[in-house]
Amino acid sequence: MSGRDPDRRRALLDAADRVIRREGPEASMASIAAEAGITKPILYRHFGDKSGLYQALANRHVRTVVGLLRPEFDRDRTDLRSRARSTIAAYLDMIAANLNLYRFLFHRAGAEDSRTHSQMTAIVRSLGEELGAVIAAESAVPDPVRAQVLGHAFVGMVQATGDWWLEHPEVDRAEVVEGLVSVIVATMSATLPR
Repeated sequence: MSGRDPDRRRALLDAADRVIRREGPEASMASIAAEAGITKPILYRHFGDKSGLYQALANRHVRTVVGLLRPEFDRDRTDLRSRARSTIAAYLDMIAANLNLYRFLFHRAGAEDSRTHSQMTAIVRSLGEELGAVIAAESAVPDPVRAQVLGHAFVGMVQATGDWWLEHPEVDRAEVVEGLVSVIVATMSATLPR
């Protein structure tokens, strides 16, 4: 729908964000349309279909996630423990602050729509590849394949643990962060050449 007014499209995505944040992952297309002051057919006209809206929301928020995490794990002259801690803390803070949106994009939209699921999987994979490249570039792990394995393992571990933590709010965030950091540091220490 490239011929659509970008300001109008942004306003519709803003309305979708408000509804999802307020109503949670079960927010309906009817509620989103009502929030925007339009009908569902007009909403679909702007995005093609429900999948198009999901894709637009995913694109919008993925840029935010990547923009937040990339500087954390790309920091030069910072020790591994500090960098891992700041990256994991930033991720957990972001998903906790945007709980309904996170659950909508990673769980509901991904379950309903194969294109959204593929996109969210590709995002996680690209973060793993990027982290693997950082690990290899710093010569922390001389074997590039092993660096990629570790990059993907660390990203997957943090994402899965973050999902678990969201379901267990009684667990202190600092305890989760330090547990993950300990695994990463121990793994990297065991991998370093002696």
